[in-house]
Amino acid sequence: MNPKCVMLIAGDPSGDANAADLVRALTRRLGGCSFFGAGGPRMKEAGVELEYDLTADSIIGITDAIKKYPLLRKRFNRLAQLALERKPELIVLVDFAGFNLRFAQAIRNASGDWRPKIVQYVSPQVWATRPGRADKLAQNYDLLLCLFQFEKEWYAKRVPQFRVEFVGHPLFDRLPARTTNTESAMPNILLLPGSRTGELKKHLPVMLAAAKAIATQKTVRFKMVLPNESLAAQARPFDLAAVPNLEIQVGGLAEEMARTTLVISKTGTVMLECAYFGLPTLAIYKTSWLTYWIARMIIQVKYIAMPNILADEEVFPEFIQGDATPENITRAMVELLDNPAKRAEVKAKLAIIVASLGGPGAGERAAAAILTLSNERSSILEP
Repeated sequence: MNPKCVMLIAGDPSGDANAADLVRALTRRLGGCSFFGAGGPRMKEAGVELEYDLTADSIIGITDAIKKYPLLRKRFNRLAQLALERKPELIVLVDFAGFNLRFAQAIRNASGDWRPKIVQYVSPQVWATRPGRADKLAQNYDLLLCLFQFEKEWYAKRVPQFRVEFVGHPLFDRLPARTTNTESAMPNILLLPGSRTGELKKHLPVMLAAAKAIATQKTVRFKMVLPNESLAAQARPFDLAAVPNLEIQVGGLAEEMARTTLVISKTGTVMLECAYFGLPTLAIYKTSWLTYWIARMIIQVKYIAMPNILADEEVFPEFIQGDATPENITRAMVELLDNPAKRAEVKAKLAIIVASLGGPGAGERAAAAILTLSNERSSILEP
């Protein structure tokens, strides 16, 4: 065994960022500990020896999962082999729920006397879709680190023997301090179609059509922010010139949010960033009809956007699949533009939501929880 060696697996950009924060926190505590596994560029920058960049293979929906299954199966088998070869004392699996649960099961079923501690960082949303999976998580993980307080309470009712710790949301550690968002004379509307090619293709046509319609009724500026130049290049062939006062920008999302009045965004982690900056937002999401149909069959919560789930009300209006039309989005956006009192009400509700997210230091709290996972192992994991 190698008590100074930790394996990590993350499979999407947000998981890559969360894993990188955790690695830095563990490095400060463990000194010479080495890290290996699979993830993305932020993990590599934090010092993780990557076998694969799994963020390049991230999945959007059922159709995409079927198409990428052979490649991900190959990645899975190689990572399992790597774990067996290097036998880390600790394995931390970050988000990427389906892949990581199967990986934990494979490690649990491995023969021999090697039995590492296995941690899942970020709870799968089983509370929204498959509550029966709580038992399976308890069987395969030694510790679950969750981002929301209600998740710890949810697990405590269903699998009280399962160790679950609330560490808060890492966004506090990556975003600049919030400042008062002063609305300008000409409203600024932020367009966030997504951080993946598939999301861009689904959401951008709808957003542009809505923006064009909004511009016929209101004098506004539009800013579309994309995370990298590759996505920006894919966006430029769309009919951007048809939307007056539209500018495309690569990076700098947090800085732009400080100057924004309203947002039209795809659902996902970015919803919490919008909440953090107190921005009234329209949440949209479109996917393949197969993925949507399956999701409708299994989802057991009223809302998709996390701020709405936390508030148990539709603070951010949601337009999903067939409801994500230019007409619906235009009508809702014009109503917000015409109603300063409504915008102020939304901002007040967002402040309450953000206050529940745990404050700065999620990575440090996650590292501390991991290092106290079991008393008998503390002398091994700590320097």
